Amino acid sequence: MLQSYRSYCGLLLVLAAFVLSSGFQCSQSKGLTKLGGGVRVDVNYLASDSLEGRGTGTAGEKAAAQYIVTRLGTLGLESKGENGGWFQSFTFKPQSPPQIHHVGDSAMLGMGLVKEITGTNVIAFLNNNAEHTVIIGAHYDHLGYGDENSLWTGEKAIHNGADDNASGVAAMLELAERLQTSNAAESNNYLFIAFSGEEKGIIGSKYFCEHPTIDFSKVNYMLNMDMVGRYDVAKGLAINGVGTSAEWKPALEKINIKQVQSESGVGPSDHTSFYLKDIPVLHFFTGQHEDYHKPTDDAAKVNFEGIHTVTDVLEDLIKSLDKKGKLPFTKTVDQSPSSGDFKVTLGVIPDYMYNSGDGMRIDGTKDGRPGAKAGLMKGDIITKIGNHVVTDVYAYMEGLSKFSKGEITTVEVKRNGQILILPVTWE
Repeated sequence: MLQSYRSYCGLLLVLAAFVLSSGFQCSQSKGLTKLGGGVRVDVNYLASDSLEGRGTGTAGEKAAAQYIVTRLGTLGLESKGENGGWFQSFTFKPQSPPQIHHVGDSAMLGMGLVKEITGTNVIAFLNNNAEHTVIIGAHYDHLGYGDENSLWTGEKAIHNGADDNASGVAAMLELAERLQTSNAAESNNYLFIAFSGEEKGIIGSKYFCEHPTIDFSKVNYMLNMDMVGRYDVAKGLAINGVGTSAEWKPALEKINIKQVQSESGVGPSDHTSFYLKDIPVLHFFTGQHEDYHKPTDDAAKVNFEGIHTVTDVLEDLIKSLDKKGKLPFTKTVDQSPSSGDFKVTLGVIPDYMYNSGDGMRIDGTKDGRPGAKAGLMKGDIITKIGNHVVTDVYAYMEGLSKFSKGEITTVEVKRNGQILILPVTWE
């Protein structure tokens, strides 16, 4: 009890510091909580250097988890983790070597003795005494100082992950507040889960689905917010998984915002774990960018009003489905090939918000990779890989599966209205 009180008081001081340092006026902010914060404070704290990138199993992850617990508890939600607490722990052995900080770790890895990692999900419950429960999730872990998933080629640095995925956690917390204070969507209960281990392979969400802390047969649907901090009105909001229930598209048609929809319930985020358990899912995403998995993904680049817009969409959707009962589930065609389906990569960053059907536009290239060496540039639209026509990101990935390392082919791109043929050597 005393320790929790001290943590709570400490968190209030942290929040106050962020409010003051950002010139943030509580009386004028949208989406405030009883702690006097909102999405700006949440993102600034979770993406601060003090949390050292929130790597799964690190002290920074644990501090972030305690912060989220205090925020959820202050909203009056119930704890719904293991043994009546807020947390659900899971242990795993990473498939790729974790960050090495000293010679001892390096020697152990050389002998194949990879250390186990313990991550922590944070779980809260809004009990409306309803028959079914909606799960709302976002992952809060990131890459620490840069693990095997980092795209950074410079000196070691903290990967703060403001968009990925402090933004999603902030949206989840704001949505929790709205649903708690509103009586417009009380036909479902709501389970809020901040997942860890997502960056290591959606491990936290997989673990929850295998060890649910509620009756899993009563789960209605799952909404996942991953990278919702770079909203652009012109590009719109990507909503993935619309084919997992017949109810999604009619409900989304009523929401007046530009949407880039995809059918598949499988993707590189936590909603996949629930889809594979026959739960209708949606994944909300505002687009990839050049700061993805780099130390430059900082809070200063986040569109905070855009996070509110995304939260508005989810709130409107939830309210429109409130009286629908349990949504029917539909299997979709898996449009996301696994990494085992192809042996090569161009090393480009796809623009997932581009869906014109005439190719795959890229948001950037990775230094030293085949795409950069071939002369590909941000804004290029890939239309062919060899003889394989590329219409979108999925056709692009299918094209990759046709080549092996060491082979030479061409990539056709549109650039400023012109067609270029660039030679590529696969690595």
